[in-house]
Amino acid sequence: MANSESTTSGFTLPAPTDSAPSAAGTGTTVALPGDQLAGAYPVGTDTSSRDLLIGGGILLVLFVAFFFAKNAYANTLVGKRVPPNKANAAGWWMFVLLASLSTGVVLSAVNASKFMTPLILGPVGAVGLLALALMLTTGRK
Repeated sequence: MANSESTTSGFTLPAPTDSAPSAAGTGTTVALPGDQLAGAYPVGTDTSSRDLLIGGGILLVLFVAFFFAKNAYANTLVGKRVPPNKANAAGWWMFVLLASLSTGVVLSAVNASKFMTPLILGPVGAVGLLALALMLTTGRK
């Protein structure tokens, strides 16, 4: 019963390696304030029309799916004895909620540096929160 396997805990640490940084070529330069560094710097590119077209296609597919979800939600509310006009309004508010959230997500995926700003996401989020509140209040009996 005194195997070497029973005395180990199941794993062993690798042997330490000497990874001392070499002095040549691995250092970074720190620029003093006011100094200019020579070299090429990557510039953020603008969103290509291809990316916008793909994002628009994804949104269109999602909007069609959200329309069917709206109808299913309205029919569920009618089954719970909510008046049909209130159920339909709640369904449309759910559609607006889902559309605003998916628009924010798709815009963020298309170009995060351009569209993930408070100026863009703030109104989209506000519309989503307003639609959520209206969906919940109009969906009552």
